[in-house]
Amino acid sequence: MHDPRTFNNDMVADLRAHGGVSTLGPMAGRRLMILTTTGARSGERRTAPVAYTRDGGAYVVIASKGGAPTHPAWYHNLIAHPDVTVEVDGQRFEARATVTHGAERRRLYDAQAAVMPGFADYEKRTERVIPVVRLERQG
Repeated sequence: MHDPRTFNNDMVADLRAHGGVSTLGPMAGRRLMILTTTGARSGERRTAPVAYTRDGGAYVVIASKGGAPTHPAWYHNLIAHPDVTVEVDGQRFEARATVTHGAERRRLYDAQAAVMPGFADYEKRTERVIPVVRLERQG
């Protein structure tokens, strides 16, 4: 099995080669976005493949980490630096990340779980409140 960094790098290369559709492993056939953040401590650019849904003109990503007890690194990065780069459906653009709360968070989480049922299970696996983030295109 690959280490997480190698897996992410392979997945990003695969997504770029196949127009945002994964051909690898358990994500094969799924449309994913490539989210590029700035490292919270390092300041270096970091890419991660993430599942997403849409809410109007915004993209929605969920920091589930498969229901792990900790947030994914990309979430910590966008909290420190909310300006991100998104690659989706053959487009690349800058976006601003905003963490949602309350009823909006619940609505967006439930909408993603409705089309990707695994997300419903992730909440059952962890004590933390899983963050839901809106990505609004800039410019």
